Amino acid sequence: MNIYSEDKNVIIEDAKDFDIEDILECGQCFHFIRLDDKDYELMAYGKYLHIKQIEEKEDKKNKVKTKKDTVKNNTGCDDENNSSRIVLYNTSMEDYNGIWSRYFDMEVDYSDIKNKVLTSDERLKEAVMAKAGIRILKQDFFETLISFIISQNKQIPHIKQIVHTISERYGDKILLSDERAVYTFPSVERLYEVSEDELRECKVGFRAPYIRDAVCKVYSGEINEEKLRGMSFNDAREALMTIKGVGEKVANCVLLYGLSFTNAFPVDVWMKRIMEYMYFGEDTKKEIIESFAYEKYGEYAGYAQQYLFYYGREKGLGK
Repeated sequence: MNIYSEDKNVIIEDAKDFDIEDILECGQCFHFIRLDDKDYELMAYGKYLHIKQIEEKEDKKNKVKTKKDTVKNNTGCDDENNSSRIVLYNTSMEDYNGIWSRYFDMEVDYSDIKNKVLTSDERLKEAVMAKAGIRILKQDFFETLISFIISQNKQIPHIKQIVHTISERYGDKILLSDERAVYTFPSVERLYEVSEDELRECKVGFRAPYIRDAVCKVYSGEINEEKLRGMSFNDAREALMTIKGVGEKVANCVLLYGLSFTNAFPVDVWMKRIMEYMYFGEDTKKEIIESFAYEKYGEYAGYAQQYLFYYGREKGLGK
């Protein structure tokens, strides 16, 4: 992987195990806009990013577009579909190194992770091959917490709209070069000033008191990111579940996407169906599925869940 700055853009050449569409559309984040195929705008950590992935590159000698040679890696995935050129527009190397490298988990070897997942169970091979470009984003803890409280009983387009509305009303405005405005997700200090009734105006519905309780607990320090990161998985989950409306599924999502507990295995309706289809063959309690996943996949349970969830939902497994 070659990373360099050119014309005020950061270029990543030969990026493996990276598919921006799969990363953003797999249900782990909600603060983005799709512009075109593999072309997105997103907001994270108070920053705006326009990122585009180019599957073909121009041969500088022959001045023709050529696909990369196909190479099989240890997972059986084709690097032709697994290596590409990524452009982060109007981005400095300082921001890439300080924010985006970590956000996209670029320092982690996902080929090794996929091998570890498949060592746990070869039956995941089809899902891993189909969704080989997924990465687990390292998202802002507070935004992740509020976003997944919003996510309860909501479809992804609705969640994105609510996150956008809250950001537009209470976040900071960033004016782009084309004079469009985008908005950061509000800080805990700003949302602390927002009443439950004002939250309801953002179409959060019954989740308004849950959001309010989460904001108050984070603002007061009762829920503290640094302390959560230093806890065991079970203790951190129990702490998150002291927030009104936060059950095991939402807590597991926050642990996985906002706190980097990669053994977290969120089980929603889709994952329940998928796991029943893959392993149980009958109606099974979520607690049993979760316990089974921890035992089977260990510290890679979160990665296995992401491959299975996105692939299984797309294929309608168990529906």
